[in-house]
Amino acid sequence: MSNPIEKLKKLKGRSWSEIRTRSIQTFAAYSEQFGLSGKLPSDDELRKLLVKGDFDDKLVTSESLINKFFEKGKHSFFPGLLNKEATLEAFGEIFGESEIERFVERATKITEDKINVLGYPALHFGDPVDWHYEPVSEIQAPMKHWKLFDDLDSKETGDKKIIWEFNRHQHFFVLGIAYLHTKNEKFAAAFVRHLDSWMVQNPPAMGINWSSSLEISLRSMSWLWAFHFFKDSQSFTPGVFSKALKYLFLHGMHLEQYLSTYFSPNTHLTGEALGLYYLGTQLSFLDRAEHWKSVGRKILISEIDKQVLADGVYFEQSTWYQRYTADFYLQFLVLLRLNGDDIGGQAGETVRSRTQALLDFLMFATRPDGTTPIIGDDDGGRCLPLSTCRPDDFRGTLATGAIVFKRGDYKYVSSGVSQEALWLFGREGTRFFELLETYYPEKNSEGFTDGGYFVMRDGWTKTDNYLLFDAGQIGSLNGGHGHADTLAFELAAGGKTMLVDPGTFTYHESKELRDSFRSSNAHNTLAIDKESSSEMGGKFSWKSKAEASVKSWLSFDRFDFVEASHDGYERLDEAITEHTRSILFLRNEYWIMRDFVDTRGAHSYQQNFHFDTRTKPTVSRQENGFEYLREPGTGGSGMALFTFGDNGEWKEKEGWVSRCYGERKRAPYFQYSSQGKGPQEFFTFMIPYAKGEENPGVYETNVRGGRAFVIEFRGYQDLFVFADGSEPVRTEIFDTDFRFLWARLSNKNDLPEEFVMIDGKRFTLDGRVVIEYPNQLDCAIARRFGKKLHVRTGSDVFSVSLPQKHSKTFIVKTPNDPKHD
Repeated sequence: MSNPIEKLKKLKGRSWSEIRTRSIQTFAAYSEQFGLSGKLPSDDELRKLLVKGDFDDKLVTSESLINKFFEKGKHSFFPGLLNKEATLEAFGEIFGESEIERFVERATKITEDKINVLGYPALHFGDPVDWHYEPVSEIQAPMKHWKLFDDLDSKETGDKKIIWEFNRHQHFFVLGIAYLHTKNEKFAAAFVRHLDSWMVQNPPAMGINWSSSLEISLRSMSWLWAFHFFKDSQSFTPGVFSKALKYLFLHGMHLEQYLSTYFSPNTHLTGEALGLYYLGTQLSFLDRAEHWKSVGRKILISEIDKQVLADGVYFEQSTWYQRYTADFYLQFLVLLRLNGDDIGGQAGETVRSRTQALLDFLMFATRPDGTTPIIGDDDGGRCLPLSTCRPDDFRGTLATGAIVFKRGDYKYVSSGVSQEALWLFGREGTRFFELLETYYPEKNSEGFTDGGYFVMRDGWTKTDNYLLFDAGQIGSLNGGHGHADTLAFELAAGGKTMLVDPGTFTYHESKELRDSFRSSNAHNTLAIDKESSSEMGGKFSWKSKAEASVKSWLSFDRFDFVEASHDGYERLDEAITEHTRSILFLRNEYWIMRDFVDTRGAHSYQQNFHFDTRTKPTVSRQENGFEYLREPGTGGSGMALFTFGDNGEWKEKEGWVSRCYGERKRAPYFQYSSQGKGPQEFFTFMIPYAKGEENPGVYETNVRGGRAFVIEFRGYQDLFVFADGSEPVRTEIFDTDFRFLWARLSNKNDLPEEFVMIDGKRFTLDGRVVIEYPNQLDCAIARRFGKKLHVRTGSDVFSVSLPQKHSKTFIVKTPNDPKHD
């Protein structure tokens, strides 16, 4: 048995508040182990726990307890379950009877004890169900006090995530919908059988299912929802409710005692607080309920500006936990309103504004196909499983946010009312959603500078181009839910998801798999010497973390540009200073990416490109023999991807993508590998093209003072020039010191029609000075109309007259390319 004194010695150097909290928790757990506390109340003891006067001094019975619960719930619980018949009818009208049948099919399997858990289909937990059994590893967790389990050790428990997910009892929701639809008592009987056997097998404080306060919180919520689902069932008797109420009391006391204030002050803490608020509002006839409500409320208010950055990015740099957090706060806001518990003043404004900021990021992160990139860790869990949507479809959260905040842009991106919104708000809520004015988000592209994410897109239709760039940190606290994904990106071409983050897959199956999915090579970024930019330690820790720095973010109607760097590879060789990645997006057209590694040493380089499972990229050749990647886009948009680097070659690797914890599928994965000594530079062109269009082509050509590339695209011949800084770039018709310059040539190779310039002071065209500033300009955009060039910089708008006849013909020649000889 663990010694509390030894544990307290580890608190040296902590704050007094932390020492006090951890000390109380340690001695409380020690007391439980000796059987001095945490016991299940008897009937008489339960009566003493009730609010005096709530039962009119009548004899308290199981019948009066369950009646009181449902009487209170008429005003305090979610409207979707207070008029179940209307909600179910609306479900069929909006989503179709086939969706209800999906619930019935799943519920039927549950009655046979075959449960879908995370990404694992139809797991069998024994006959009868064993609530301590992990069926993937075939390991049964031992029966001992919850404090004696090692959180990170899976040898004696198997994957705790699998056990815990099943013990959240969120499959009760599936049984409940099937019961409402069919009125078949077998679904209610399965619920009661599972509920009762759980209480028998999980005595207070004993076993793995008491070892995580978050799991206790989520299980409490599931039970409260289930009680409403099975209110009219013969199987759900007052006696069953009374026994479950005693366990819910212990759940509340456990949550109150063992909050993750210093253990996991992230979604663990906010999820636990929401559970306390649920219990406090739904079991208000318990004397302790008001305290639970107060504690939960206080934590949720105080934590939101700690866990949500000012721009709305969740502080652990994980989109999955971002959605988790948004769901927690949306349900909190709904429960506040239902229970007349308004938060006024600055605190209320902070909760509302930060929750909208959370949703704003989720809105911009949504891909054209409606899915969301799984950046950072994905534990597969949900606040409540209120939908049959695929795991990476977060739009149900946006639909809920549209109703809560009356936001037409959330409504537009959500693409319609969601199952979540229906169960939370009922038919009246969906009618409100339908009447809500719909409008596009105010911007197409957006930079989240606090979190380090930048979204580039043409617009908000299903066929637009999209890129999300990650220049954020590993994550707050110890970075436990972050990945080595610094300067990685995700991309959709013509609305089709192409390049993706492969996800998480597992926490506990093996250290090798855990590390593989969170390595740099598992993300669309540059790796050096096959190492990750951040060095992995334990399953949820790092030996070193790359520090990212955003150097530039520009967003205009014509283009977006981002540039960022990190220092993660300094640990390999003191001669490596940083990796810098720059991305220029010509809206409605294509992306140009530059990678630069400042080093004096010799290293190998791996440019990683992970494709979605539904793509079929292959290595193709241009007429000059140059190899590139081509995704044909069968039935829709395709993409060509060209990478230029010294001594580089394409290699096809073994790729996996996991859209949900516990599930992985084969996916195309290509790596552009090279070696070199001294500074290294790579240029990558990612060019979408529509069905029927000629394949794009990219060729390098020679210029003084930098690098130049010709892009053949949709009948145009574009030119991209990078100035290396040693001298201005000089071509036959223009000179410039702008670091990045893109030009569109006319069909007759006459004067260029359009220019985009970034980071420079001087530009001349056909001998005429167009731009000459004493200080560096962030950018300039120029378009030719006849013989006038109209120019816009960050602060000025002006026109320059061009000569009626120019002395040179603008011809770009490409070495070793017969098309340009």
